[in-house]
Amino acid sequence: MTNLQETWVYLSASPLFHLTLTLVAFQAASWLFERGGRNPLLNPVLGAVLLVVAVLVATGTDYGTYFEGAQFVHFLLGPATVSLAIPLFRQWHRVRASALAISVSLLCGSLTAIVSAVLVARALGGSSEILASIAPKSVTAPVAMAIAEELGGLPSLTAVLVIVTGILGAMFGPLLLDLARIRGWPARGLAIGTASHGIGTARALQVNETAGAFAGLAMGLNALATALLLPILWRLLF
Repeated sequence: MTNLQETWVYLSASPLFHLTLTLVAFQAASWLFERGGRNPLLNPVLGAVLLVVAVLVATGTDYGTYFEGAQFVHFLLGPATVSLAIPLFRQWHRVRASALAISVSLLCGSLTAIVSAVLVARALGGSSEILASIAPKSVTAPVAMAIAEELGGLPSLTAVLVIVTGILGAMFGPLLLDLARIRGWPARGLAIGTASHGIGTARALQVNETAGAFAGLAMGLNALATALLLPILWRLLF
């Protein structure tokens, strides 16, 4: 028993253990997702998060220790985001043909995401700090955190809200689009990418390459639009 405890103490202090934990958790969640017929409610990101959190809570491991290993996966987020340009390049002729529709849709989607979040939070009695934190929730995390900090919000809270928004968008976005009878893959991808950034884009890529390409485009352009529009709106309205 003593040997097992000593082994656990050694492993839990190793960055390799937490890197392995992250990869195994995501693989297990992906397996469950596939076995469940790719049910959106079994989103692999959500499943992996729950598994990792359960292990960290059970072992009393703080986030700083965990991130020493997880940072290697975190580093790959940059190359993974850049690689979204590949399916977009393959669909570039369709993007050019729909440039006006895409621009109008992105502007409307960006404004809707901002205004709806702020109005709901305000109606529930949220402080200005909370409003500033939730306003950029539909933007990819690094950009959203920078915007929130500029507006006087809490970047850490924004990061949580961004992840929750992405997971919910990936889980329920396709269902809502089905209910709205939106069948075209470009439109579906554009909607999911605008509303739920990288996590939604990953889900769109799993379903259809065209949807994934337009979701990646929407994710990038929405980040740019929000970074430009939100500070202006904030100063005008607040």
